Amino acid sequence: MKRFLFASTLIILVAVTVAAQPAEPRPSLSDLATAPDAHGAPAIEARLLTTVLNGADDSPVTNVKLVVRNVSGTFYTYVTGWATFYDSAGIRCGEGLFKVDALAVNESASTDTPGLRLRCSPATWRIVATNLLTRSADVAKPNEAGPEAERTAPANFIISIDGEEHPIQLNNPIVLQMGTRERKIVLRSAP
Repeated sequence: MKRFLFASTLIILVAVTVAAQPAEPRPSLSDLATAPDAHGAPAIEARLLTTVLNGADDSPVTNVKLVVRNVSGTFYTYVTGWATFYDSAGIRCGEGLFKVDALAVNESASTDTPGLRLRCSPATWRIVATNLLTRSADVAKPNEAGPEAERTAPANFIISIDGEEHPIQLNNPIVLQMGTRERKIVLRSAP
């Protein structure tokens, strides 16, 4: 009998804990969806530009256009995330990845979700930010002196090979296919 009471109490406590978790908001298709940053503050919001979303198993919607807006106080150099769609019963029926290369504070950018496979006529949706890359915060400040204040370098570099541009960061290798061989390129500061 004691084991039964203990097990019942444990199950009830778990159920109450799960029920007390805040539900992630899923706005209707005509409303804005917001995604928080790692600290829980609103970072980006999105609204759908594509209004006809009638997918089915045999003919899924494969792309949706949306507008992403930076609502934080931080400049983002790269933003990616997922747009997820739910039917009227709350069952997920499609998700697609979106990306924006640079997004200033209060700036909006139009993007799409290639690879989406929307298999229903959704009623609600949400977005989740997976990457919110910011500018390097390690820059010289005007009132601080020191050896690093004299030689500040740009944080982002682009290698252009025959008109094809490849982003590269300091001390992070990039592997490029040149002919039949792969070449590893590492950008380092001079000693």
